[in-house]
Amino acid sequence: MASVAGRRQGFGEGFALLAECLLTGAWLVLAALPVVTLPAALAASARHVAAYVDGESSGWIGFWADFRVAWRESWRAGLAVIGAGALLGLNLAVLAQEGVPGRPGFALATFAVAGLAVTVLLRAAAAWAPGSRWRSLFAAAMEETRGDLSGTGILLGGVAVLAACVWALWLLVVPMGGCLIGAAVAVRRRRIAREEEALREA
Repeated sequence: MASVAGRRQGFGEGFALLAECLLTGAWLVLAALPVVTLPAALAASARHVAAYVDGESSGWIGFWADFRVAWRESWRAGLAVIGAGALLGLNLAVLAQEGVPGRPGFALATFAVAGLAVTVLLRAAAAWAPGSRWRSLFAAAMEETRGDLSGTGILLGGVAVLAACVWALWLLVVPMGGCLIGAAVAVRRRRIAREEEALREA
């Protein structure tokens, strides 16, 4: 009976976390509507999910408070995101033209680079805390992307699923965006736990 109760409790906690991620996805989309606020929206969303996992109080008010702080620190990163998105759109527009040599290979490379860029952004956002410098966050995120290949694979898979779902039905960006934030938080905590375990064993 105890094991059954434990499984039910674990299922309930997992379902509650999923529901919180879906709610966070709605907040994320609202906060990221201007596009330039995307890094701040991701950072506030990741901080909210992390606080929920830790059992801390973090609701709508806390989310927007974190978002305002993150926005003051991340507007330059937001402009960089817009620039990268414009460059991606230009590349895709060129590749859409007939007669471009090596078009399939260039298209694959473009999507791969875009996916890795989103992965770095997600890692940086998951590590954000008030007062953090985004340049340092991005540098650390790039190092983690290279050093934690399994985590990078998880996030790339999540980005691919998000892209496929949004291509099929754009409204799916809300729930899938929240789930991707949850994945970013989980990947970060998984990496930290592994590093702590390695230090204990050393």
